[in-house]
This record gives sequence, structure tokens and C-alpha cells, in this order.
Amino acid sequence: MELVYIVILLALILYTVLGMLVGRARAAHGIKAPATTGPEEFERTFRTHQNMLESLIVFVPAVWIFGMVVDPLWAAIIGLLYIGGRIRYAVGYIGAAEKRGLGMMIGFLATAVLVLGSLVGLILTMI
Repeated sequence: MELVYIVILLALILYTVLGMLVGRARAAHGIKAPATTGPEEFERTFRTHQNMLESLIVFVPAVWIFGMVVDPLWAAIIGLLYIGGRIRYAVGYIGAAEKRGLGMMIGFLATAVLVLGSLVGLILTMI
């Protein structure tokens, strides 16, 4: 399970880095807290960070349960795909909103596999 824990921590580090990018964008555009609107570049950066938080709520328990019930190595591998997708999403979205699609799909599919795989794994342990 150590690999799963490392992947979770890497996802949390990515979330923290995205938060730092929001802080940098605030400074660059003179946007004082608690404002969450401003130039489009700031809003895309802010939304990237918020979207990561929204996805972590599903990802963290899914990767944890998958690792416990199905296989920790595969949980870590799929978790790394999720992180790669989130990085691709962030780079694309911060650059231009229309470039976020591929990263979003990678992250979504990885999370879906973890959620559904966990559910199937739990059901099979009950049979």
C-alpha cells in the first residue's frame, strides 16, 4: 500500500502547486482575496485549482479502496495516470480553456476505473 500512499501524496502536492499558481496569478493581475474573478487567465488558473479539489474528493478514496480491495500496484499505476491527466488538464486549461479536454478525459477515466473497480472488487469479496 505504500505505493498508493505515495500516489495520494503526489496528488496532494499537485493540488498545492496549483494553489501556488493561483497565488502567483493573483499577484500578477492584482486580484486581492477573496475575489475569484478577474482576467480570463486568472479565472482559468483559479478554476484549474478548484477543479482539482473537486476531483480529489472522488480520487483519494477510490484509489485507496482499490488498493486495499483489488491490487495496490494497479491502484498506484492508475493513480499515476490520473495525476498525469490532471497535469495535462492544468497545462491545457491555464493556456486556453479549449485545450483542457484530453487531460480531463484521462483523469476522469482513471477515476472511473478506480471507482468501478473498487465496487466490483468489494462485491466479489462478499460473494
